Amino acid sequence: MILYHGSNVEVRRPKLLKKQRQLDFGAGFYTTSDLNQAVRWAKRTSWRLGEPNSVVSVYELRDDQILDLRTLRFKIPDQGWLRFIVANRKGLPILDSWDLIIGPVANDLTASVIDLFLDGMYDEDEAIRRLLPQKLKDQITFKTNTAIQLLEWKEAILCE
Repeated sequence: MILYHGSNVEVRRPKLLKKQRQLDFGAGFYTTSDLNQAVRWAKRTSWRLGEPNSVVSVYELRDDQILDLRTLRFKIPDQGWLRFIVANRKGLPILDSWDLIIGPVANDLTASVIDLFLDGMYDEDEAIRRLLPQKLKDQITFKTNTAIQLLEWKEAILCE
């Protein structure tokens, strides 16, 4: 499978960062199978850092390699997914023994739903009801060096 990572720099050798913003799946190396999603990530990162370049790094991960990894997979934005991303965004301690986490990415359209859930305006059922119709892209997060070493760098795409 081809995976993309959006940033302000080319990332030939991904590495895990110890400190990271509170993202959906916690600290890790974030990729997606959707090039357009990666371009949005690259442009957002460049803008946030005040950098001029937006770059998408392209990797290949063989499907058979995933079988050997401890993988947590969320197929749809359900209660388990919502609870998991809320805990990560709040910085709550999570027993995290996964090499790889795969699931929907909370985007700008869903952020308001998640914020209203966090503020207690929506219960879980209402938040899920509002999230399900969204056409959410995926995110594949590499949580361990064992997993990240399986990525084979292919190329870098400079975004315009």
